[in-house]
Amino acid sequence: MRISRFLSVAVAALGLSFTSPASANEQLRLCVFDIIGSSGDVFNLMRDYRTAALGEGVDFRMRAFTDENIAYEELTGGQCDVAAITGIRGRQLNSYTGSLDSIGAIPNYDALRMVVQVLSSENPRITPNLRNGPYEVIGIAPMGAAYLFVKDQSINNVNALAGKSIAVMEYDVAQGRMASRVGMSPVMSDITNFSGRFNNHSVDICFAPMAAYSALELYRGMGPDGGIVDYTLGQLTVQLIARHDKLPEGFAAWSRKYMFENLYDRAQAVVDNAYNDVSDDRWIRVSEDDTMRYDEMMREARIDLTEQGVYNREMMSLLRNIRCRLDGSRSECSENLE
Repeated sequence: MRISRFLSVAVAALGLSFTSPASANEQLRLCVFDIIGSSGDVFNLMRDYRTAALGEGVDFRMRAFTDENIAYEELTGGQCDVAAITGIRGRQLNSYTGSLDSIGAIPNYDALRMVVQVLSSENPRITPNLRNGPYEVIGIAPMGAAYLFVKDQSINNVNALAGKSIAVMEYDVAQGRMASRVGMSPVMSDITNFSGRFNNHSVDICFAPMAAYSALELYRGMGPDGGIVDYTLGQLTVQLIARHDKLPEGFAAWSRKYMFENLYDRAQAVVDNAYNDVSDDRWIRVSEDDTMRYDEMMREARIDLTEQGVYNREMMSLLRNIRCRLDGSRSECSENLE
């Protein structure tokens, strides 16, 4: 007792404190953004994650949030120890993984899977980038490619976008700047109201993954004349972001590996299934020439946004390398601009 009391007094006198990870009896708070709530696919995946984490000695108390901003604020305010939020929102906490959602940087699901596999591999050159300040990214899963949903199929090329209004996420600088770049009028929105604005025709266009077609009833905004432009503008992800001082030693590495090996493909299956809700006549096909033009336009925008500090330069380099590994014929592979 005297030794213990002496150490306590000494620590206090030196102005030191020890922050210990959760004990075996302490529950950590896992906050999950799922626009459907506790019956949604993301929350269900996290239920299985919670069960697996028990085997690692970590017990999570889960809460569902249908408003992502509240989940984000609960994490940054210390009310959540771990939060499952979108990579776009998480960019404010980690620009490296937050840049996965960058415009046109991951053209297909094969490329996304390779990227997440690399990020989950505990490569000593990669892993330090997953921690920023008090936060660490401890898992990534796909939410689906994002497309332009339009109310009129005549909006089928870049020239037709000029003068049209589009709902963009107010916390994603890139969306607003890209919209303005092609002559659209960005309308600041968030994940709780962008679909309502499209569905009630307050805006002409919105940017969303395929799951939103049914879950958020975007077919209402499309009406009989609308469609979906068949060009991948970006890959959306859900990211587990933790206050790393709350986690036991080694848990973050286990979590990243578990998410990739056990939950990634299940999340991708949910994404793939969402395409079944869309009939073929809803797609606005893009010609090969236009696709090449858009690829170049997206690359120029990414370079510009990286120079402005919106996107993370190291992630941009990694994504370029993966694009070129999968398709060495891309014109960008002979240059080194990203």
